[in-house]
Amino acid sequence: MALSGISRVRRQLPTSPWLFAAPGLLVTGAFVLYPFLSTLVNAFTDRRTLIPGQFVGLANFRELLQDDMFWTGLRNSTLYVLGVVPPLVVLPLLLALLVQKNIPGITFFRSAFYTPVVASIVVVGLIWVWLLDDRGLVNSLLETVGADRVGFLSDQWLLLLSAMAVTVWKGLGYYMIIYLAALGNVPRELHEAAAVDGAGAVRRFMTVTVPAVRSTMVLVGALSSVAAFKVFSEVYLLAGPSGGPAGEDTTLVMLVQRTGTGLTGRVGYASAIAVVVFVVTVVLMLLVLRADRKEES
Repeated sequence: MALSGISRVRRQLPTSPWLFAAPGLLVTGAFVLYPFLSTLVNAFTDRRTLIPGQFVGLANFRELLQDDMFWTGLRNSTLYVLGVVPPLVVLPLLLALLVQKNIPGITFFRSAFYTPVVASIVVVGLIWVWLLDDRGLVNSLLETVGADRVGFLSDQWLLLLSAMAVTVWKGLGYYMIIYLAALGNVPRELHEAAAVDGAGAVRRFMTVTVPAVRSTMVLVGALSSVAAFKVFSEVYLLAGPSGGPAGEDTTLVMLVQRTGTGLTGRVGYASAIAVVVFVVTVVLMLLVLRADRKEES
């Protein structure tokens, strides 16, 4: 009886891991893989929200090339990457260096810097709208000191810069934690040896810290690039559904949401835009990784 029980367990073992993985695989397939494949298929159809649609080949992508709003969204998403990524690579590293030291009260500052990360993006957006609105706190203070009001949310470029500031402010704490983990692996002997050689704080930072965390900087650059190119919430909350004055602050993801939703949404055309966003983000990742490999070689 014992031998038969052991053989029965052995026959069941090969399937046991799949039983444990099944819930995760089902969730991934239903909410990640299926939507991804569905978007790819819809990009080559004229599907609408309530109409299945027919295969149209590359017609949606040809229409993209002639759509001024698509080029506006591509421009704004690209500018967002250029404006957000450098601060999110450098500033969190500086913050990590500050909060790395074990001094009285440093735990409070670590928590304070990380608080925006866990805050709801809707709450954060409403706070910044209250601050930057034409009758908000910032403009009220400017008026109090005799300065003119600034159209942070009514000027095309100032609105985009304001959204970038929100993204940087909210992301500082997240990337700071990543840098803290990397800084913990930097040998203290390297800093001590550099100090003995007469290197100051800035020189130790450039010759010891930066090379030691360069791979982490590449990771942060890749993550922030993808997140910045796919930005939606910050611009949507500050600019509204219209995308700012005359829609000039619309990003690609906002265009996907605006085009593909509603009872008459053009799901096929929105899917084509989503495919372009996916391709560009993959290219961004590959460029960052290639630059890192070239630097190593």
